[in-house]
Amino acid sequence: MSPPELALFLKSRVRTVRGWPKLAVNFRDVTTVLGDPDAFRVIVDALAGEARRLGATRVAGIDARGFILGGGVAYATHLPFVLVRKQGKLPAKTIAAAYALEYGNATIEIHTDACGPGDRILILDDLIATGGTLLAAVQLFRRLGSEIAGVAAVIDLPELGGAHKLRAAGLTVHTLCAFAEDE
Repeated sequence: MSPPELALFLKSRVRTVRGWPKLAVNFRDVTTVLGDPDAFRVIVDALAGEARRLGATRVAGIDARGFILGGGVAYATHLPFVLVRKQGKLPAKTIAAAYALEYGNATIEIHTDACGPGDRILILDDLIATGGTLLAAVQLFRRLGSEIAGVAAVIDLPELGGAHKLRAAGLTVHTLCAFAEDE
């Protein structure tokens, strides 16, 4: 499937919930895509191809939908999987990074032994909005001495500027489809 065909295929399966979690927000819900075995397979295959192309040695998934994508990609590529969790959810020694969300602030963590120098991390999430969560994850992996192979997501929300901000930070960004705010 070509990238434009893949984008159309996925966009036809993503549910838009208007006015959630607050008025004037169009929430792009990937649970409908994850619940479609054909769509889930194409997502995992496309992101696994990106992991291979970038020479990733580890796949990281951001809490919570990034876990589903990351687990599938790690399995498909036979690479170790790293959890990027919300603060207080990991049981061993962690490092943390705070960041701003579209609707407030949050903190994410990774285990201190999740990776190290020489590792090339592909960080996955369901979508890129403002880019804050992905930039915080990048910061954590770099603090442990790892290199960022790239960041990837199913959906880009270009009007929120996150992908642009990530590219401006020197990161390779890969998304499978994009939604304009008025779609």
